[in-house]
Amino acid sequence: MGEHKYRFNPDTLNFERIRTTGWKKVKRAALALTPGLLVGIIGIFLAFQFVDSPKEATLRRENQQLMVEYELIHKQLAEMEEVLADVERRDDNVYRVIFEAPPIPSTVRMAGIGGVNRYSSLEGFANSELVVGTRKRLDKLAKRLYVESKSLDEVGKLVLRKQEMLASIPSVEPIPRDQTRLSSGYGERIHPIYKIGKAHLGLDFTSPTGTAIHATGDATVEFAGYNTSGYGYHVILDHGYGYKTLYGHMSEVNVRKGQKVKRGDVIGEVGSTGLSTGPHLHYEVIKDGAHVDPINFLFNSLTPEEYARMVEIASNAGQSMD
Repeated sequence: MGEHKYRFNPDTLNFERIRTTGWKKVKRAALALTPGLLVGIIGIFLAFQFVDSPKEATLRRENQQLMVEYELIHKQLAEMEEVLADVERRDDNVYRVIFEAPPIPSTVRMAGIGGVNRYSSLEGFANSELVVGTRKRLDKLAKRLYVESKSLDEVGKLVLRKQEMLASIPSVEPIPRDQTRLSSGYGERIHPIYKIGKAHLGLDFTSPTGTAIHATGDATVEFAGYNTSGYGYHVILDHGYGYKTLYGHMSEVNVRKGQKVKRGDVIGEVGSTGLSTGPHLHYEVIKDGAHVDPINFLFNSLTPEEYARMVEIASNAGQSMD
């Protein structure tokens, strides 16, 4: 049986039982529970403030892992930038120097990415500064790689052009040395017919009539035939890059105007046509419209000792054959 409470009524001089209504019971229970509820609410608040939920703990671990990955990405970017910078230095200071091309200005290599804000969609987040910075580095690196790729394409073309130029420069003897003898060098010589000092603008190679004459570099035939200039039957080859060669006093011409020839191709035979005192080849080299000493271009087919000997013979030969 539950405990009851009473109060004294002075009007009736009796103790009357106190009857509690349902609403009072509720209020009393609520008052009794209020401290506990407050403590619980405060506990929950503190828990949310200082203790992660399982989902928050997972997200926090993922963020920490992402930060570690960003650190690794930045280190790799730094390594890639260093390697690319080395390639750029070699491109400017080695490759382009060898192939006589100007270096690429740093303003072109390091140009930024212009236009509207490309990174607006990455802003407004907790780690936006890190993400935007990484994205900018990647974009700059991509731009530098693109510029360097184009540069190396150009260097590749320069290599091919250099190979073509080296194949075109007249750098071998027009007649193999075991089939000829150098009889006159470049410079002032006594003309064999006029008996006066006259500039001899080439080399004279003495050989029997009919000895094969070879192109000294890749070229296009500019002239092939006979004229009254004193060269008789002769051939002029245009090698490009400012070089031309002349082969005079031929007995036979084996090429025609406009024909393409390669170094070593037979273009005619030794003879004594025109102003000549005997069978020989008169050979000239013209660079940018001016005659130059052909002896300086025979390096490809001679050893250093043979070249020195030929220079000595050319300087001592006092009379030309044409």
